[in-house]
Amino acid sequence: MSQKLTPTLWMENIEEAASYYAQVFKSKGGVSARFPDGRPLTAHVEILGTSFMLLGDTRDFRFNESVSFLIDCKDQAEVDYYWNHFVGDGGAESQCGWCKDKFGLSWQVIPQQLQATMSGPDRAGAQRAMEAMLKMKKIIVAELEAAYAGK
Repeated sequence: MSQKLTPTLWMENIEEAASYYAQVFKSKGGVSARFPDGRPLTAHVEILGTSFMLLGDTRDFRFNESVSFLIDCKDQAEVDYYWNHFVGDGGAESQCGWCKDKFGLSWQVIPQQLQATMSGPDRAGAQRAMEAMLKMKKIIVAELEAAYAGK
């Protein structure tokens, strides 16, 4: 089945961005159309099974936190992988699992254990997990689970 909705990111440096995202997400990406003068017009990249279009331009449009993409990570290793790529490659940390990549795009790098602890049957434990998460930049699964358990 073909994808009916394609997120489009209007940005500079789409050749670099397509290559970067293809490397981080271990997928395909590259320029798909060029302006008559040879500058890249569009690029495509697959991110976790979703095709994104990158639209090249030199206008001063910037990303902000009103749009972000949540990565549902299976464990701490996956959280660390994405976080270290985004922040370590020129991005910036934020709070509660949010960060920006070097292009300014916001990501929520969230382990599945966050939902499990914050919606668990122990309401006091869920509150402790929430309080622990609010103090974190990168989410640390062991700290969430310890908070939930009351340790």
